[in-house]
Amino acid sequence: MFCFQCQEAAKGTGCTIKGVCGKPEDLSNMMDLMVYVSKGISWCAVEHAKTGNVRREADLFVMDALFSSITNANFDKQAIAEKVMKGLAIKRKLKEGLSVADMPDAVTFEALTYEECENQAPHKGVMLTENEDVRSLRELLIYGVKGMAAYAEHAVNLQMEDQEIFNFMHKALAATLNDKLTADELVGLVMETGKFGVTAMALLDKANTSRYGNPELTKVNIGTRNNPAILISGHDLRDLEDLLIQADGSGVDVYTHSEMLPAHYYPFFKKYSNFVGNYGNAWWKQKEEFESFNGPILFTTNCIVPPMENASYKDRIYTTGSSGLSGSKHIGHRPEGGMKDFSEIIAHAKRCPVPVQIEEGEIVGGFAHAQVFALADKVVDAVKSGAIKKFFVMAGCDGRMKSRDYYTEFAQQLPKDTVILTAGCAKYRYNKLGLGDIGGIPRVLDAGQCNDSYSLAVIALKLKEVFQLNDINELPIAYNIAWYEQKAVIVLLALLYLGVKKIHLGPTLPAFLSPNVAKVLVETFGIAGIGTVDEDMKMFLN
Repeated sequence: MFCFQCQEAAKGTGCTIKGVCGKPEDLSNMMDLMVYVSKGISWCAVEHAKTGNVRREADLFVMDALFSSITNANFDKQAIAEKVMKGLAIKRKLKEGLSVADMPDAVTFEALTYEECENQAPHKGVMLTENEDVRSLRELLIYGVKGMAAYAEHAVNLQMEDQEIFNFMHKALAATLNDKLTADELVGLVMETGKFGVTAMALLDKANTSRYGNPELTKVNIGTRNNPAILISGHDLRDLEDLLIQADGSGVDVYTHSEMLPAHYYPFFKKYSNFVGNYGNAWWKQKEEFESFNGPILFTTNCIVPPMENASYKDRIYTTGSSGLSGSKHIGHRPEGGMKDFSEIIAHAKRCPVPVQIEEGEIVGGFAHAQVFALADKVVDAVKSGAIKKFFVMAGCDGRMKSRDYYTEFAQQLPKDTVILTAGCAKYRYNKLGLGDIGGIPRVLDAGQCNDSYSLAVIALKLKEVFQLNDINELPIAYNIAWYEQKAVIVLLALLYLGVKKIHLGPTLPAFLSPNVAKVLVETFGIAGIGTVDEDMKMFLN
């Protein structure tokens, strides 16, 4: 295996024996094969004018395959192998009638059995591209599209989609098979990925707010009640909706974990009296927190850490959507016009002890663009008066590395006339520190999930308009972003597309950036890493 798609790539270069995420070699290779088959499907989709059911199958398959292969999403090799076989069947349909010469190997590849797939999987990975810089740009393109696919799938689950997003996914994947493309052309495609990243995040924002209302300033309980309960993790709000409807009146409470915390900010979900609060912290602390929770855990997307063999909660894990874990119960697709069936997990919860309380109090969030615009006059006055000197965008991902303590220390040392704008699970590094407020404006403004980084961009563009500036980079905003996986990659590319420069990315720069590609990003966009807290504090404040 070789995998370097996440921030925790072994030795800062890549995982070659087993993923730091817990992904074994055979699963990693099968995922590589799934992406390889997806490239072939996309090449056919671009070359073939065929529409209708077959093209629809191709669109949805590629979206699901890309989402399933992001870090910490799916640890079920059998499920991935079944997707590979499904993809090969779709590709065969798409190839019918094609007479294009010099088809790439990913198009002609035909594995007919599971054993053939297993034998071929180790040979279809990242290292197929020999040139380091071309490989770097192709992988940057693929990882951006993986993040885009995640956001697109959430929107599709809410009956909202944009065919242009599917078309671009196919265009991008097909381009990774084209050996005639120059480095400049690949860079252009990477920037176009950022453009469609903005489109995908805007679409999901519209889908979420149309169905659930605009997020609003909310105090979220972090304690527990004396009822059996279900813990829901991941990102999919439609799954949460289905679960709350079915659990209502059952005597079973529902708590969020990690990236599901922002669900509490939406008005729609506040009507459920059994929707109690948030339990625990970021995804990587789940091994301790799932033990003490006692009830079943539902993963709606990525953020899975495979449990140890002796973990007490191992038989309490359920997955759904693009997530998967070998040995755990997977809840199937939602029937058209209906809901997923969560009756088994609700029944399971009733047999479990109540959660052990691990903390108490409240945390405040709900500062997506509509809520911040409602406070716009107060924010603008605070900036004009000098009460707010600078905003720091500290969105992104959290992770296990000790080096991520940097973000907690950085937040603690920020002057009291600064405000943190955040989205994603990076907020768990500082959202419980009690950093206070500035004239009633909290110093930590949490917009929501990682995809809600779109709100931070909208807020920045609105401030640019209010202060009548010519360039978004003239705003008193600094970007100190933590990344981990591929949804952070698409957020980064979206910000670059919007013209944001001098983004600092940490705790390490991506292993998939070759020295030459990294140099281009540094010289063109001012991308930089992080240093020590003291050094960076001086640099940002000056």
